[in-house]
Amino acid sequence: MDIPDTPILLYRPFLPPMEEYMREIERIWSTVTLSNNGPIHQEFEAKLTERLHVENVSLFVNGHMALEIAIKTLGLQGEVITTPFTFASTVHAISNCGLTPVFCDIRPEDFNIDASKIEDLITDKTSAIIPVHVFGTPCDVVSIDRIAQKHKLKVIYDAAHAFGVSVNGTGIGNFGDISMFSLHATKVFHSIEGGALAYNHRPYKPLMNKLRNFGIHSPEAVDLIGTNAKMNEFQAAMGVINLRYIDVELEKRRKLTLQYRQRLSSIKGLTLMHDKPGVIPNYVYFPVLIESDEFGMTRDELHDRLKQVNVFTRKYFYPLCSDFDSYRHLGKAGQLRYARSIASRVLVLPLYSTLSEETVDYICDSVHYIYEFGGLTAESPVN
Repeated sequence: MDIPDTPILLYRPFLPPMEEYMREIERIWSTVTLSNNGPIHQEFEAKLTERLHVENVSLFVNGHMALEIAIKTLGLQGEVITTPFTFASTVHAISNCGLTPVFCDIRPEDFNIDASKIEDLITDKTSAIIPVHVFGTPCDVVSIDRIAQKHKLKVIYDAAHAFGVSVNGTGIGNFGDISMFSLHATKVFHSIEGGALAYNHRPYKPLMNKLRNFGIHSPEAVDLIGTNAKMNEFQAAMGVINLRYIDVELEKRRKLTLQYRQRLSSIKGLTLMHDKPGVIPNYVYFPVLIESDEFGMTRDELHDRLKQVNVFTRKYFYPLCSDFDSYRHLGKAGQLRYARSIASRVLVLPLYSTLSEETVDYICDSVHYIYEFGGLTAESPVN
């Protein structure tokens, strides 16, 4: 088979027609407003509120700062229960706000925090739970809500992966006290960089506005210690435009995901994720689990062999956050059995809306050949 000259990357950001973006940002030259809650920012915030089917949205420069401000908005202290199977930002936001992350194991069927194990971790220092909708798959929001109410805890969902997802007709941003969405270029929907907080308690909004703008209340009054986390007009303009394309983008991802599932489902030792009943997914990533005994090689070996044929995958999430040098002292191996198992076997394959069906076939052909023969070269036949 012919190995492509151009690397097949894990993701490639969607870009709208350049002329459409240029027309949108011409408004910036007419208003001479670049930041500080400009007119495009306000338009984007309103459109995003409608799209996410939530009552309130506040915008930020990126998802990480949005998460930190969510924590500060709720006035959290002490310990926060979260998952080790997440991107570093989740746990760093907790630590940067002076709190201690407490790692809870995950469920092997969906990689999300195991709600049945949360209560065992609650102490008199626990103030909140920060679960993650991993790969856009919703957590057990019903059980988490019940636990939070019972123990009077706050819940902030890291919904970085979950833009556009709904559960039984309810937008994912309606669960918990606050949900954070990442609008980074690698996500299904982006504003170049950016973050959004969704919440149903309207009084949070003025506090968030202050926290993202140095705590400033008026030209001569600074009420609290804040930071600079404002979204600018160029980001907002990209967001406004990309909302026009999101439905088409999601449908392309859905078709490619179904193609992957059809082509790879017959391979022993390769476990695929499937849609949950009642959930409208967004197909943000395509993760697989490698069972080395059946597949014939480890996750790392498959990762390396695919790289040899210009297919770039990612061990996502690996290592666990609890295994970072800065957090190693907080985790205990026995308590994170499934998280460690999943992290050692997970591999995410390329998925983005401009990925062609032919390229997906090439990736699948490569995986099949590696599975059958243990290797792949430019001269290898593909059946």
